[in-house]
Amino acid sequence: MKALTADELMAWNERTSQGWRTLADQHPEILAFSCDVRETSNVGELLRHIVAVELRYAQRLHGLAESPYAEIQYDSAQVIYATHDKAMALLSELLIDRQPSWWEESITFTTRSAGTLQATRRTVLIHTLMHSIRHYAQLATLVRQHGIKPQWSMDYLSMGAANLAQSDGPTA
Repeated sequence: MKALTADELMAWNERTSQGWRTLADQHPEILAFSCDVRETSNVGELLRHIVAVELRYAQRLHGLAESPYAEIQYDSAQVIYATHDKAMALLSELLIDRQPSWWEESITFTTRSAGTLQATRRTVLIHTLMHSIRHYAQLATLVRQHGIKPQWSMDYLSMGAANLAQSDGPTA
């Protein structure tokens, strides 16, 4: 059995992010919903946290200077997801022509909350993408509590599953 690839994980992250982009475009009021996840006070700040982590870790993996967290804007879905798009472009570049040994090299970096850490590039990439998925799951609960229900499946299972809900069940 083949494990989940970086490309597959990025595709799941992108599908989930696109759902949230659309929802925030359709319901810009969600950005103001109260939220206490990860030292935030509203959903806009949580979305900034998600895309800031994506961008800053993508920059770390490239060896670029990190964007200052405080300068990452979050006043609209368009602004938030422009940051996401920039991060995904950087991450996508990394998946082209990198030797497996490059991914296993350790890098040292300083985080906002955990201090200085060392991890392999592979670990940093996986953390970056799973971090977003994890916070989007928290966000789904929060917006449903405010009466807005995301209308897409965020489960990885939906990435390759055929929708059989319309059928009468299995056929012979």
